[in-house]
Amino acid sequence: MSLKFSDELTMLLKKERDSPLTLANVLAETSERSFCLVIILLVFPFLFPMLPGMTTPLGSACLLLSLQMAGGRHTPWLPARIAQFQFSEKFITWLLNHLRQVIKIVEKVAKPRWSRFTQRKIVWRMNGLCITWLALLLMSPVPLTNPLPTLGILTLAIATVEMDGLLMLLGYGLVGFNTALFGSIGYLLWRSPDLLQQLF
Repeated sequence: MSLKFSDELTMLLKKERDSPLTLANVLAETSERSFCLVIILLVFPFLFPMLPGMTTPLGSACLLLSLQMAGGRHTPWLPARIAQFQFSEKFITWLLNHLRQVIKIVEKVAKPRWSRFTQRKIVWRMNGLCITWLALLLMSPVPLTNPLPTLGILTLAIATVEMDGLLMLLGYGLVGFNTALFGSIGYLLWRSPDLLQQLF
């Protein structure tokens, strides 16, 4: 029986090493569950005020991994420059402290369900495509919106790694919600000059 995703992440973050933990280490030590476990690690910090200098490398790595999922790839790859990104001890401690606050709630909900649906190859690709779209929204310059696509990414990543079809459907709903919200914001920004002229 495989470990819960939180157990895997906690063991990985707490493991003693002779050198700093890198994304390459994470990919190597999480085997075939790498994609979703790494995506969870990468986007989880976006739920909270980010530490300086973390947004670009974390968002870029998430985007690259989700694109590979959408393409049907099951062995993750990252460019050397991103793969050698190091998790500082301060960041690992921060991650562990915040993970504990969320995981207890998540793991009461996430469990293997509807396996015939979750094991289909097209579902893997569809989840990768949805995460790619949400990652693009996550990296958009719209202020104060990071937690919204982050919730969608986390839901889909956790549902995929735990093979939870019901949670996946919730994730697809969050994709639709984010698309509608960001589409509305984009439309308002596009129409803002006209709207201002009508108002004034």
